[in-house]
Amino acid sequence: MPEIADIFRKYGPVYIERYGNRMPEFHREAIYDISNCRTEAMGSHVYVCEKCHKKVFHYHSCRNRHCPKCQGDRANKWREKQMKRLLPTVTYHLVTFTIPEEFRQIARSNQKLIYGILFRTSAAALKKLAADPRFIGGQIGMTGILHTWTRALLYHPHVHFIVPGGGYDEENEKWHFSNKKFLVPVKALSKIFRAKFRDEFRKTPFSKEISANVWGKDWVVHSKPVGSGKHALEYLSAYVYRVAITDKRIVRIQDDEVTFRYRESETGILKTQKLHSLEFIRRFLWHVLPPGFVKIRHFGFLSPVKTAVFQKAFQLLIGMLILFGMLPKGFVFPGCEIKSESIDQNHLRCKHCGGRLVLIEINKTGRGPPVPCLC
Repeated sequence: MPEIADIFRKYGPVYIERYGNRMPEFHREAIYDISNCRTEAMGSHVYVCEKCHKKVFHYHSCRNRHCPKCQGDRANKWREKQMKRLLPTVTYHLVTFTIPEEFRQIARSNQKLIYGILFRTSAAALKKLAADPRFIGGQIGMTGILHTWTRALLYHPHVHFIVPGGGYDEENEKWHFSNKKFLVPVKALSKIFRAKFRDEFRKTPFSKEISANVWGKDWVVHSKPVGSGKHALEYLSAYVYRVAITDKRIVRIQDDEVTFRYRESETGILKTQKLHSLEFIRRFLWHVLPPGFVKIRHFGFLSPVKTAVFQKAFQLLIGMLILFGMLPKGFVFPGCEIKSESIDQNHLRCKHCGGRLVLIEINKTGRGPPVPCLC
């Protein structure tokens, strides 16, 4: 089966030769890492089978956060960690903020700046409207994930927020539930978001590059209930460490062209698209984030600096549920350990005879950490 790594190995050097003087260094690193992930270039663990004496090489992962081979396990660990902070019986909501297309060229060239504004202003708009007693009347919690692509690999920056349906009224020390089918009015939310984004964007050097008409048009904001906290986390974890496109969507690499599958979001119809190999790499690199940029952020009572507020809100909610006999059976309280499966490197088995593999050597070639590939 063709892989994205095959595309980068074959055409990455051509892309660098053509565009290298205009490429940021982290794009070069992404090409190198994806091309060499789980190959000899990244080093390996070397095992020998006790039974048939065959040598087995497990090559190291690159651990680049944009590598399609390295993200699945990280997503699972993130989901397990967030499970400890789920609020029982609360309906969660998915709220999505999108910046207009007029900002996309500026955003691609100034990712940290524009994405930072997008995060701050969308969270501030949501917090402001939720504080209104007509809707929730309290401090809410939000987990936001930056997403920059469409299924056809086009550039489309937006933020998904998962929001528990309720808020903590710190002044009166009460927990307020939101409507299960409705969090806040999206039209009002859109206007507040637009105004806050405008105020911050006008402080940047690019304020004169955007037409005044943008501030008068409707901005796209969506909100919908997505069920329980567990269901919401399953949904959100798919976005947390997802890369722009995965190997399973690549159909073929032929005649300097890449054909891949995607499902049209509006109709759900499965389609294929063909791109020149260099255009495919260019679109992929649009979605490679700058080093150190945090694409997962927590706000409100889910913020790391609001741990005490979260604990108070949680205790009030649990107290209400116990009082009315609504606490779910088998509920795990925060702080209880959730065990995850781990690889015991002393009990790996030979795929040829089933014998036990014994580690005999570690080769630390390349920049990848010494983590064996077991796929």
